[in-house]
Amino acid sequence: MRQEKQLLRLAVCLLLGLLLHGPAVAKRPGGSPVQVFVLAGQSNMQGQGVVDLDHPQHYNGGKGTLLQVLQNTKTPDRYAHLQDDEGSWVVRADVHVRFRVKDGDLEEAVKKGGLSIGFAGYPGRHHIGPEFQFGHVVGDHYDQPVVLIKTAWGGKSLYKDFRPPSAGGETGAYYTKMLGEVKEAISSLHTDFPHLAGRKYELAGFVWQQGWNDMFNEQALEQYEDNLVYLVQDVREAWGEPKLPVVIGELGNGGDKAGQNMLILRQAQAAAAERKELKGNVAFVKTTAFARPADQSPNVGHGHHWFGNAESYFLIGDALGEKMLELVSRRK
Repeated sequence: MRQEKQLLRLAVCLLLGLLLHGPAVAKRPGGSPVQVFVLAGQSNMQGQGVVDLDHPQHYNGGKGTLLQVLQNTKTPDRYAHLQDDEGSWVVRADVHVRFRVKDGDLEEAVKKGGLSIGFAGYPGRHHIGPEFQFGHVVGDHYDQPVVLIKTAWGGKSLYKDFRPPSAGGETGAYYTKMLGEVKEAISSLHTDFPHLAGRKYELAGFVWQQGWNDMFNEQALEQYEDNLVYLVQDVREAWGEPKLPVVIGELGNGGDKAGQNMLILRQAQAAAAERKELKGNVAFVKTTAFARPADQSPNVGHGHHWFGNAESYFLIGDALGEKMLELVSRRK
């Protein structure tokens, strides 16, 4: 049923795109609110999955890129919604992404548009993050338009950079920046996406994909569970949504075989979702099964980035999206 819906939505998007000479604009009931999801975290939320780069030295000849996954998969129906008949990447008409990017020497800019490849922290359209398949999953569920607000920076800890106010001490600069970017995105909703002008919005969910930097500080590890609980509570209060659905993506890099610090952090992530303060509308998603070998991936030395394997990022986004829909259904 889901595949049939994806194919039907793809056909509608392509037809509207032809009519409008660009990304299609979905026509939706005027009274239904736009569904807004916030996707936050560090570099793995920024998006490190390689789409099509295949330099033999720097990208392992293209192994594990999204393009290679589609060409070599034994389950082509699972990926059929990503490209049109000519092999072009589909741009969704009903799911929109906004991501303010700045990483290293890159010039700060806002990436915005219909969901497709390229909403990552790099120039061009050669990477994906969890937003890619997450957007397809939630977009297939809703009749009304969906907007994904990405807010992420590489190399940031929850202990310091994203430290929420309730944790005590100095509030993290990137916690403040995260809230600022969400506020900016919502206030710009109708100008960034003019076809949504006049539409009301509903904050529908929050996704957290982070944890790497906290592994290397003893206090950060000890406090991670509490700090994650505080983070969820504080963003809910800041946004006036006390029961906002929240999905926590596991730090599953490397699969089941992991060092002691990573295992501790994974346990803290899972435990936070089960805390009585949050239990019921917060969920933890295991991701270790999505790890792929380095020698079958584009970035063989980047274990902290899932070796840049696009299939890993696709599957993470898929699992986060499905879990979010479970929580959304409970909310109602």
